[in-house]
Amino acid sequence: MKLFRFGKKGEERPGIIMNNSRFDVSAFNQDYDEQFFASDGLAQLQRFVRDNPGKLTLVPEDVRLGPPVKRPGKIICVGLNYRDHAIETNAPIPQEPILFFKSPTAVCGPNDNLVLPKNSTKVDWEVELAVVIGKQATYVHEGNALDHVAGYMLHNDYSERAFQLERGGQWVKGKSCDTFAPLGPWLVTPDELGDIDNLNLWLKVNGTMMQNSSTGQMIFKVSFLIHYISQFMTLLPGDIITTGTPHGVGLGLTPPQYLKEGDIVESGIEGLGSATQRVVSFSAYQSA
Repeated sequence: MKLFRFGKKGEERPGIIMNNSRFDVSAFNQDYDEQFFASDGLAQLQRFVRDNPGKLTLVPEDVRLGPPVKRPGKIICVGLNYRDHAIETNAPIPQEPILFFKSPTAVCGPNDNLVLPKNSTKVDWEVELAVVIGKQATYVHEGNALDHVAGYMLHNDYSERAFQLERGGQWVKGKSCDTFAPLGPWLVTPDELGDIDNLNLWLKVNGTMMQNSSTGQMIFKVSFLIHYISQFMTLLPGDIITTGTPHGVGLGLTPPQYLKEGDIVESGIEGLGSATQRVVSFSAYQSA
């Protein structure tokens, strides 16, 4: 299945894509949140759609898309998970996954504006594969780790490098600004996606290709990441693991290149769709 959410910010409703058309499933009476995933919501939704043929309302193509998951409990990020990205940033190749958090308040829709934070100077892009947890995972074995996955999404792990690297402490300060976690357009269930270890992912800035790689280049694969993270914390339904970015970020260029007002960032992952963000200033965002 392909799940999406649509409508005004804070008022999103659930939807499902069938035969390349978007349908409203508000009548199912469950949004795509922790409770939905924890209560076998995917199977229940599938039955609801099957039992209501011809009764679902089409969603217009021009309606805003929200994040496919409502209010994830936590967003766990994996740093430097592509060898070439570690090299371009002059960082050592990790021997174990590097973990940090991104605040859920950073989540926004796939095509919402990217807002430059106040006093920011080095806002960067990072296309990533995001994993949505479907059932509680505590000390899981790598061999059955993928059984805990509800689906996958496109994510752009925006980063303010000055906040992240020059202000002391952990990376979370440079990762958690509002609009720094656009998700979607869809959540795609594993049965529809195929080989997650061989998906093309790409990102353009103002039409120029900056990142173009494959999830096959990840140092630590999705199954290992779920297993590994579950040794340190319980993963709950609706939690998100975002799996790192390939080479081609602004920080790694010579000289470095960062985003400015008016820039257009496009990204995509094979099977997971694409998204576009326009970069706006904080003052313009406030006055809108």
